[in-house]
This record gives sequence, C-alpha cells and structure tokens, in this order.
Amino acid sequence: MAIVRKKRKSQKAPMQFVATCGAGIESLVQEEIISFGGNEVTITPGAVSWSGSLQSAYRACLWSRFASRILLQIAKFDAPDTDILYERVGKVLWDEHFDQNTTFAVFTTLVDAKITHSQYASLRVKDAIVDQFRKRFGKRPTIDAYQPQVRFNLHVNGVHATLSLDLSGDSLHRRGYRTTGGEAPLKETLAAALVHLSGFVEQLDEDSYLLDPMCGSGTLLIEAALMLSNTAPGLLRKRFGFMSWLKHDRRLWELLVNEALEQEDEGALRKLPQIIGYDADPRIIAAARQNVIAAGMREFITIRHRQAAHLHCPGPRGCMITNPPYGDRLSDKLAVKYLYRFFGRRFRNEFKGWQIAFFTGNPDLAEMTTIQWQQRHKLYNGPIRCQLLVGDHEPFPERPQLEWHPAEPAEDCQALDFANRLRKNFQTIVPWAEKEKISCFRLYDRDIPEYNVAIDIYEEWVHVQEYAAPPSVDPEKAAERFTLAMQTIREVLDVPRSRIFIKTRKKQKGKEQYQKKDHQQKKSNKAAPLYEVREGGCRFLVNFTDYLDTGLFLDHRITRSLIAEQAQGKSFLNLFGYTGSATVFAAHGGASATTTVDLSEIYLNRARANLSLNGYGSILHQTIEADCMQWLKTERSRYGVIFVDPPTFSNARHRQQTFDIQTDHEELLQLAMQRLSHTGVLFFSTNSKKFKLAETLSQDFEVKDITEQTLPFDFSRKSPIHRCWTFTHHQEEENDSVESGL
Repeated sequence: MAIVRKKRKSQKAPMQFVATCGAGIESLVQEEIISFGGNEVTITPGAVSWSGSLQSAYRACLWSRFASRILLQIAKFDAPDTDILYERVGKVLWDEHFDQNTTFAVFTTLVDAKITHSQYASLRVKDAIVDQFRKRFGKRPTIDAYQPQVRFNLHVNGVHATLSLDLSGDSLHRRGYRTTGGEAPLKETLAAALVHLSGFVEQLDEDSYLLDPMCGSGTLLIEAALMLSNTAPGLLRKRFGFMSWLKHDRRLWELLVNEALEQEDEGALRKLPQIIGYDADPRIIAAARQNVIAAGMREFITIRHRQAAHLHCPGPRGCMITNPPYGDRLSDKLAVKYLYRFFGRRFRNEFKGWQIAFFTGNPDLAEMTTIQWQQRHKLYNGPIRCQLLVGDHEPFPERPQLEWHPAEPAEDCQALDFANRLRKNFQTIVPWAEKEKISCFRLYDRDIPEYNVAIDIYEEWVHVQEYAAPPSVDPEKAAERFTLAMQTIREVLDVPRSRIFIKTRKKQKGKEQYQKKDHQQKKSNKAAPLYEVREGGCRFLVNFTDYLDTGLFLDHRITRSLIAEQAQGKSFLNLFGYTGSATVFAAHGGASATTTVDLSEIYLNRARANLSLNGYGSILHQTIEADCMQWLKTERSRYGVIFVDPPTFSNARHRQQTFDIQTDHEELLQLAMQRLSHTGVLFFSTNSKKFKLAETLSQDFEVKDITEQTLPFDFSRKSPIHRCWTFTHHQEEENDSVESGL
C-alpha cells in the first residue's frame, strides 16, 4: 500500500517593519517593539526595524507612545537613477494593496542618494503605480497629497531603495485629543518620552502630585495620565493608514482594540496621583482644558490659570515636569534666563521632597536654576537640540544678611569731616533700613559741598556717583577731593574695591543721555553683569557699570509701594516704563494685567527680565516699544492705574521731535487721562527742579500733590529729589446722576 504523505503547510515569511521616531528615543521604541512581539529588533538613527507578524505592527500602531510612523516593507531594490526606480516600482503588484477607487500619495526621504530630488522621485513612483493600474485595469487611482487613504514611503540610502506602506497614516503623535495647542506645542510622542525618561511614573501614587507649572496645551500631563491609567494612546484616533489597505485584518484589529478597552477600564479604577497644570496665559489654559476633556482625562487632571509668581508646593511628595521657553529669540533670552533663575529658587525653597524634570533647548541657561542635575538626556524638539534635566530637591542656601560695621577713621585721615558724616549717617540710616527691611538706600547725598558725591547702598554693593564740579572749582582740586572721598569710603565702610562702582554725573544733552559711559564703550561688546537686589518682596536687576542709572530709582521706593496698593484687581499702564520696576510692583500687588511702554528696546528687555525674575509674564504683561506720546494718540484701552514718569528732556534718535517736560507735560497728561478709567488713579512724577504744573490740569481733573508722602527717609535731608502728584477724574457728574435717580 502506497504511503500518502501530507504536504506541509508553508509557513508565511515574517513581515518586515520599521518604526520611525525622533532622534534620541530609539531605545524607548526598541523596548516597545520587543514587548509587542517583534523579533530581530535593530536600531538605526531615527528608526527601529524588526521582523514579525501583522499583530506586532497593529500593537505598535495602537500602543506605541514614542514612535512616529509604522511602515510595512513592500519591496527592496537598488535604484541608482529615477528610470530604474520607475522600472522596479512597476514590478510590484499594486492591486494587492489598494484599488482604483482609493486615493494614495508617495513621500520620499533621501540619504546620500544618487537620486537627488525627493519630489521627483515621488513623482516617478506615482507614475509607475498609476501606469500599472491604467494598463491592467483601464482606470487609475487618484492622488491626494493631503489626506490620502493609503500612503507609501520611499526611502533611498545611497542606491538602496526601500518601498513601504505607512500603516499609521497620520503620524502617531496625532493622538486625536489635541484640539488646539500653544505657540510651539510638544509633539505627543516627545512628551511621552519626557515623562518616561524622567522616571516619575513608577514613583507616583495616589498620595503624590504631578505638577507642570507651565503646562501650555497640557500635553505632558495628558501623556502622563495615559501612562498612569494604562490607556493605549491610539484609542482616540479614528483612522489609521492600514484601514484602506486590502490586506487589513479587521478581526485581528478589533480583538486588539477590545483588549485595549478592557485595560483602559481597569486603569480607570486605579487611584492616580493629583495631576495639576498651571499656565500664565488664559488663552492657552482654555485650550489645555479642551485637550484634557478630549483625552477623557477630565477627572484626573486639573488645569488652572496661574502666574509662576504664585507657584507653591501643593503637597509633601511629588514631581514637577515642565517645558519652559527656550529663549530662542535674542529679545527673549534675558527674560528666559531670569525666569529659569526664578524657577530654580522657587523649587529649591519650597518643594522639599520633590523631584524635577526640566526640558530645555538652552541647557546653558538652565544652569541659572542652580539645581544639581543627576541625569541629562539629549533629545531633539524638531530641529532644536535639547536636554531633559532631572534632579532632586536641594534647599536653596540662605543668603547671609550683610551687616555693615563702619570703622573709625584713621587719626591721619585727610577727609575727617567727610568720614565723620558717613559714620553719623550710618548710625541713623542703617538701623532705619534694617527695621523697614530695606536693603537698597541712599547713605550720603552731597551732605558736605566739598565732597560732591552721592553714595547708594545696593545690598552688598556700593554705588558712588560723582557730580561734576562747577566751572569755578579747579579741576585738579576737585579730582584730589574725589580721590580722598573714595579712600575714606573704602576705609569707613570697610568694603573692598570689587564691591564699589563709580560713575560721574554731568548735565547731558541730546543723545548723550542714551549712550553708555565712555570707558565702557571702549571695552568689548560682552554684556555687563547684572546684579540682583531686593525691595518690597520683589527682586530687581541692576547694572552698575554701563549707564549712569542702575535701573532702580531708589527715590521712587514709596511711589512703587503706593502703586502696588492701588493696582490690586486693576489693569496697570507704565508710561516711560524704563526697566519696569513699577510694573513689577503692580503685578506683585495683584494687577490683573500690565502694559509697559518705552522707546528703548534695551530698557524693555530689562523690564521683561525683571518681570520674569519675579515670576510674571505672558500676554497679561505686555511690553511695547513705542514713543509714549504717539502711542497714547492711538491707544483705546483704559487702565485702572497709570504711572507717568517722563524724562526731563529727550531727543532720542527714534523721535522726530524733542520732548521737554515743561512744554509737553500738559498734552501728555491730557492724553494719559483719556486712557484712565473713570474711578482710576494716575501717578505723575518728575525730577525736574524747575517744573511747574499747568494750572489747567487742576481745573480738568482732581489733582493732589503727594510729594512729601512719596519722599523716603533716606532722601529727606535734601530738597525734594522728585515731585509727585495723583490725578483722578471729577466725580460730580456721577454723584449728580445718582442723586437724581433717588
């Protein structure tokens, strides 16, 4: 009897797949592919390839958090030129993959290829496919470059070409939950990688917190919630590329989706940590909330509108993760630098027991945080080289309070009267400053005519301004007295030269007032250091070298505090805003929004830096480079508090005409009062000694001279250094209407 042998079923050859991804996260994708059942998994820059079943690819489409596209290899061949490319593509049986009624598109990437034009290569592939359909079936499919039902990828490396079907369709970073984003939102795949690399997910439980203080569109928090709840990131997508593929296994896909839905239901029962996001921009907050709802994470994620200044630790254990601005533009770099300093200080001061992950495209600026980073991951955000920095809480060292101990002048001191006056001032002013918690104050102001200097203390630094001697004084004698004064300052204050800065004040004309000091101009273009000082719970940056003024007018200390008191819940306008110190006080006092207008880009850069140093920013705190008079003529908004502190005289190169405080103040204040709300208050200040307020202003408005109220104790020994008024609108008309209504 003949033996009948059964034929063995031929085993299908494993399919070949490639997952593309962002640079730096290939190893994360590799781990995923192995967990999906991939075999022979290999990594190349920006891609992970493997062999396996269709199920492994479907799982990658549904579950991969880090991959961008999942490609199924259709053919491999050499293509030294576009004619051979056309010929080889034409040998593939395209009707096995899609039919004439399905739209398609071809996309090409070239790496050191003989073929040099990617669009022309795509065109030749498209021609080969279309010509085959027309020849075999008499009808050709339609090209749709924007929303094709089937997408093919041609990759040519040298002469080696790989033709693939894109199983994902749209990039996998498009999860389907982001209805809108911020100015430069993170891709969801990169956000997921940041969350994973931070190492936080395994440590978080129901008693801990996950916080993003600058959450933008909420992507980092949503991706973290998807991980913590074990939700497949592809569940929200309505469509994948394989759904129009003729070899699509619908039954297999449905099984995988149902499996993912079961795991999502189980994840919904888990107790997740409290996930919180803040942002300073109310428009971005609205978008983030929409995204959270679309992702189905409304019950897990809380999004709140909050300035960084109001960032505080919500609980004893948690993790902070954030993607702050990078400072790509030169105009933003200074502000971002000091925003990083603010975050570092706030984290180290308040977030005991916490960890932080800080993703930045400017790791040099990240050193401003003074956080000791335990891990650094090099990644890319699009074309931008970035780093994810991971660290633990470390207390911020307390800054020791400097105690001044004036020394006795030497017996042979040649400026004994000056030395004694310094000591006398110290005995009066320093105790007052310590009691009032004032660290920047005027110590001496030309108290003795022979020593024509002003001495200001800025924390640990001494700022000396020499006033140019009048023509009647011999220049050599004036120089000798100034030398004696400096020797005496160093001896009495017991301060090294490195902490003393010297400037010479003289009457300036025209453009001189905007120029750097002559000695500074001769130096390199390297930016002068900015020193950080404190006042009234705020921090400010001062420049002791480049310009005559440091950037913080000490005589306006009380005026700034009055502005802060008035600003709560109101919009604030700072005209001739300088470095924005009044703006910072208004924000600190609770202003709903601030606008700072100045003609100088340099000053406005410092104003933004001062705001950032204190945790304020976004659209609610605008800085506008403009001529204040011209700007007022076109502005239509109204403000609850306005501060007007113009220069005595200006003919800056930007202006077509000069500004003179005496001549132009009436028009300036009339324009400014048009922008003041009916119940608002305007503060007007000037340092002009000969200034006279126009009488008509007192007729048109309620005007009150508050000069005495705004002069600080340390400036009270001389004639008023400034004059200050408040302006309000007359209220009679409103009162009359109320009475008539009664």
